[in-house]
Amino acid sequence: MSTLERAIELTGRLVAFDTESSKTNLPLIDFVADYLREQGVSFVVAPNAAGDKAALFATIGPNVDGGIVLSGHTDVVPVAGQSWTGDPFTLRRQGERLIGRGAVDMKGFAAVCLAMTPEFKAAALKRPVHIFLSYDEETTCLGPLDLIARFGGALPRPGAAVIGEPTSMRVADAHKSVTTYVTKVVGHEIHSANLHRGASAVHAALLLAGELLRLGEELVAKGDPTGRFDPPYSSLHIGAIHGGTARNIVARDCAFHWEVRGVPGTDAAAFVEERLAAFARRLNERYFAPFPGTGITTEIEVAVPGLAPQPGSPAETLALRLARANHTVAVPYASEAGQFQQAGIASVICGPGRIDEAHQPDEYIEVAQLAACVEFMRSLAKELDA
Repeated sequence: MSTLERAIELTGRLVAFDTESSKTNLPLIDFVADYLREQGVSFVVAPNAAGDKAALFATIGPNVDGGIVLSGHTDVVPVAGQSWTGDPFTLRRQGERLIGRGAVDMKGFAAVCLAMTPEFKAAALKRPVHIFLSYDEETTCLGPLDLIARFGGALPRPGAAVIGEPTSMRVADAHKSVTTYVTKVVGHEIHSANLHRGASAVHAALLLAGELLRLGEELVAKGDPTGRFDPPYSSLHIGAIHGGTARNIVARDCAFHWEVRGVPGTDAAAFVEERLAAFARRLNERYFAPFPGTGITTEIEVAVPGLAPQPGSPAETLALRLARANHTVAVPYASEAGQFQQAGIASVICGPGRIDEAHQPDEYIEVAQLAACVEFMRSLAKELDA
């Protein structure tokens, strides 16, 4: 069986595990662990605090610093409510397309890494290849942090990281940060005929949302100083709002979820947080001061660091050479790359398939993209045996 054929087979095996982010990924991790044992590859598994999910870090070659980590997440987005033409967790081949949830985002990349294990082992590697599989990327991007914290201690410290999110095998060196928030308002409930004797959580939430939208327009006006992103600015989005019980009741509770996506090198999230906090203080004084236990609070749910360009970094230089490319791109989505970079590991994103196919019904990856990824990995093996 060729490496490409093995990668296709392994893509199917990985897709068969329903690893939606709300579910465990342990059966998949157990499968990968068994596969690596058969290959004679050493690895460590790091469970989460609840014990229902785990990350895996494998090393092929010498156990020394300076290797390359190939990183991918094992979780996928839900399939509920999507119009699939077949079982999302059974890989189907239609021509040159491999269809299944996670095929492109990003079990195809993980499958190539695993399929390349025999070739990596056969190479006379002077620096190691590490395979890193994480969890919860689709929700928090916190899944790799425990193992990253062990770099340079219990685990060898990689010299560079390649995160295999789908880029059509182009080298991406930048993405925006994402900070998500929940704002909660507790008001004073009363009959709406006596509106002046209450404090509406819904009214206050709408005023806060209006202020956020205004701040979002300021972010648009600030623009993107790099000129590389689409849309060309830091963005603010309110995704959901819930509150109130009836038309004729002054609402006691209201909450809304929102996010800021910041262009690298900007302080978009801090700018919005500071301005919203000042606005909320004024609302608290105006509406809620007479009513104990009422008021406005905003909490950060998740803060995913952006990936900032590092021209000439070991990761960029290597990935461009392996991809036979002469320029990098920026991507519109967030990834775990910023977590590696924040830990001092030079990082880029480069993986098979198109991001446009991710999260869609009948998600797919083209066989040609897996083949291109195999060639990228073969070139990596040659680099590391020099």
